[in-house]
Amino acid sequence: MRYYNYLYLALIAAFLISCSGNGVDKASQSITEEGIKEYIAVLASDDFQGRFPGTLGEEKTIHYLSEQFSTLGLLPGNGDSYFQEVPLMKITPETDFTLNISGKKGSLTLQYGPDFIGGTPTPTENVNISGSDVIFVGYGINAPEYQWNDYEGLDVRGKTVVMLVNDPGYATQDSALFTGNAMTYYGRWVYKYEEAARQGAAAAILVHETKAASYPWGVVENSFKGTKFYLTSDPITKSELLMQSWITNDNARKLFQMAGLDFDATTQMAAQRGFKPIEMKLKASASYSNRVEYMSSNNVVALLPGSSRKDEYIIYTAHWDHLGVNPAMEGDSIFNGALDNASGTAALLEIAKAFKSLGKVQDRSILFMSVTCEEQGLLGSQYYAENPIYPLNKTVAVINMDALNIFGRTHDMAISGYGYNELDDYAKVVIESKGRYIVGDSRPESGGYYRSDHFSFAKVGVPSINISFGTDNVEHGKEWAETTLLKWIMDNYHKPSDNYEPESWKFDGMVEDVQVYFELGYKLSTTDHFPNWREGTFYKPIRDAMMK
Repeated sequence: MRYYNYLYLALIAAFLISCSGNGVDKASQSITEEGIKEYIAVLASDDFQGRFPGTLGEEKTIHYLSEQFSTLGLLPGNGDSYFQEVPLMKITPETDFTLNISGKKGSLTLQYGPDFIGGTPTPTENVNISGSDVIFVGYGINAPEYQWNDYEGLDVRGKTVVMLVNDPGYATQDSALFTGNAMTYYGRWVYKYEEAARQGAAAAILVHETKAASYPWGVVENSFKGTKFYLTSDPITKSELLMQSWITNDNARKLFQMAGLDFDATTQMAAQRGFKPIEMKLKASASYSNRVEYMSSNNVVALLPGSSRKDEYIIYTAHWDHLGVNPAMEGDSIFNGALDNASGTAALLEIAKAFKSLGKVQDRSILFMSVTCEEQGLLGSQYYAENPIYPLNKTVAVINMDALNIFGRTHDMAISGYGYNELDDYAKVVIESKGRYIVGDSRPESGGYYRSDHFSFAKVGVPSINISFGTDNVEHGKEWAETTLLKWIMDNYHKPSDNYEPESWKFDGMVEDVQVYFELGYKLSTTDHFPNWREGTFYKPIRDAMMK
């Protein structure tokens, strides 16, 4: 242990000397509050109309970003273009239809919006679900590695499955069940719909619960209502799943009552091994029309070539998209997405500026990528990961930035999936050199690791890291920071109130965090090592295979 400590201190010292010798300190100081403010003010302005893919808001956003990259002296990242086209299918359902559930004890008519949110992932202009048998499938999970299959021995073709959000481990707080309190990918709504489609279901209904989902019903309404995008290559678009939907918790309780089931007791049973799906003896019906369009959106990519190892790449990612405009809303109807994610996109530009100000060109090439359709299910990053411009086995690491710190300086920084890969070690060196410390995800039950663009790269094996701001606030302490963050999420996340507020936001902590992102990328750019995943992680065999 003593030898390890000496070695670790020597590593930090060597890194600091290297930084100083190559002008890294000066470059890091070029990341300023004024620079970040300037970029956010533009990207989160009403003029950009909420940066919704396929609109004038996208056109303004991507051209602004390409112009800024060009002005900074970065090369086009895709041949002679700053854009990578992402082919999409756009489905817009009518929004005045109902979902009807009937049984021997009566019927339940659910209104689109206040009661449920739904739509089809298939290119179908007219959806007609009539008298589909309703089955409660617990958490809707088929996970062999956890010896769990809610669909075992069950044929759900043509039927409607009702599922709970999150994992059995979260519900029971049993550390031996899945990963305990921490959500796995099986707890995410994306997975649950995909599995329902693989099983042949006609419709999938996900029961909303604020704590288990980690956001209130208003987020479901604002995020899932209306137009949805899908990659044209997505298997779910070719499935038999005619409707994927959310239902409020109150209406779910009514549905269970109609089936003669106690909601609390039944959902508790669903979190226990040996749970068997329950035929609810109910019928589901819905009929509505869609407008199906095929279009393209764009990832914005800019390249800063390296010197001695220019065919090896470090990628910085931050999504540029948000939720656009909802003209049906009274008052403020523009979802400006200032924190989510004009802040991360601004950091991308500031870090590019810092790299350009280095006294010596870094060894490895840096790709700055602002991706589209993160809010639609990580589609832009997924498309790049499946259609990379630069070889994945030459991609050293991905550093993702999504919603930066507006609450002030912190002693800590948080890493989602801390311990998954060796990028943590590099981050640890940088963060501790500044007298700060690393914590894991403060809310692992929210599934944050699976909710931003680094995960698209993890799925294909590329080591990726998502560092977010900490909650050990220098001025106010942990309790204040955690309470303030939770209040901000409940009041502003995916709402028009996520506005740029330079008078109330604090930028000193944001600047310090962005400097960490920069110095982490620089450190990775000066080594010949390819970080890998830790033994036992799902993604390591994928990485090992590509590196042979």
